[in-house]
Amino acid sequence: MLNWLFRDRRTGAIVIAQFPNAPLIAWLALSVIAWLWRPTGGWGTALAVMTTAALSIWAVDEAARGVNPWRRSLGVAVLGYLIVTWASR
Repeated sequence: MLNWLFRDRRTGAIVIAQFPNAPLIAWLALSVIAWLWRPTGGWGTALAVMTTAALSIWAVDEAARGVNPWRRSLGVAVLGYLIVTWASR
């Protein structure tokens, strides 16, 4: 089961985590900026939208093109979390 879940289908390597790609780096940087700066008003809204968009792009990409079932499941879980938190506002 674990072999199936974590095995990269192209290389055969076990992959649990990878170096972050551009959307995940953007989300991390924007999250740190939001945490340190704590902007309000239009700047706060813009930062929140950009942060959510970056994480959404990453999650959709992982769900569609993840290298193994673990990565695809992680993308689906994060996308589900984003949808639930957005719908509860």
